[in-house]
Amino acid sequence: MSIRGKAAIVGFSELPTLRQYGERSTTGLLAEVARGAIRDAGMRKDDIDGVINREDVNSLELCEALGITPRYTSSMTVHGASGAASILTAAMAVASGVASNVLCMLGQSRPASATRLEAGAGARGGGGPANILTEWEAPFGTVVAANGGYGMIKARHMHEFGTTQEQFAKCAVDQRFNALKNENGLWKDPITIDDVLNSRFVNDPLHLLECVMPCSGANAVIVTSAERARALPNPPVYILGVGGPATSHSVVWQNESITTTPVVQSAPVALQMAEYSARDIEFAQFYDCYTILAMMCLEDAGICAKGEIGAFYESTDTTYAGEFPINTDGGQISAGQPGGGAGGFRHVVEATRQVMGRAGERQVKKGDLCLVNG
Repeated sequence: MSIRGKAAIVGFSELPTLRQYGERSTTGLLAEVARGAIRDAGMRKDDIDGVINREDVNSLELCEALGITPRYTSSMTVHGASGAASILTAAMAVASGVASNVLCMLGQSRPASATRLEAGAGARGGGGPANILTEWEAPFGTVVAANGGYGMIKARHMHEFGTTQEQFAKCAVDQRFNALKNENGLWKDPITIDDVLNSRFVNDPLHLLECVMPCSGANAVIVTSAERARALPNPPVYILGVGGPATSHSVVWQNESITTTPVVQSAPVALQMAEYSARDIEFAQFYDCYTILAMMCLEDAGICAKGEIGAFYESTDTTYAGEFPINTDGGQISAGQPGGGAGGFRHVVEATRQVMGRAGERQVKKGDLCLVNG
């Protein structure tokens, strides 16, 4: 069953991205951003009968904090793809009649006391005491330290396709330009290609300014049916197509090709359902924990030919004012990653803001058709 045009996003809310929110809890941030989204959609909390969040927060506790009793709840467990997956799941719930008005919310409050502990765990390979990465990768030095896997992936892309450090840096520079007009973003200073190239390596050849900054914040949207959406105050943002195969490996650099992402499968599915092609896309919001991942996903989606993403960035203005805007709020690299993988939800919110025509100074010139990934 196609869900093309059967559901729409009708309201959103975003808290400012900060390094820490003091001792405020994650539940408290999510409750605040949820109320903002409900209000923005012109609804009351009693209208909400579906709730979707990320796996690290108990949805029942969130419902208790909000004072709602939904018919449907679900927690996304696909890490960085959880934001995009929540919209897919909400649209299916609405289209099937399981729920009428679904609240999707992701975020995290990172207290200062936890930051160093989490960073240490990441350097040791992350995850729990028994998983593929910590048991069979980290002890042998294959991808030592945080960001190690993506340093290796970037090196392979440079080897296979001749992508240059300057081309990767252009991605980071364009996104920082976008972040400067984002009042909710984390970074407020412009950067140049030289700044990126002169920033220290976190895992050669990956520079510090190509990496995401984990921080605190939260985002939320409301998904409802296309029919209901037309009676609400905001212009509906229709969900036209979705696609979601995941990698068959929890450790992505164990794939046969580490320079190919699951987007090579999911994007054609979503575009076919939407009845558009990659050439029709006007702007994009793509998951960007590192420059290399965003750039590989973009080429796998068909924005350019495989291996040509470096040349694409070199010749294309991807700022909000350019011919093909990408990550117009600064993305996770420059606006911040609230809640680890939950930070990818900011791309959903920014796409919604742009399509509704509410992006202010960074409103794109053509903002009707956006491709979002996680």
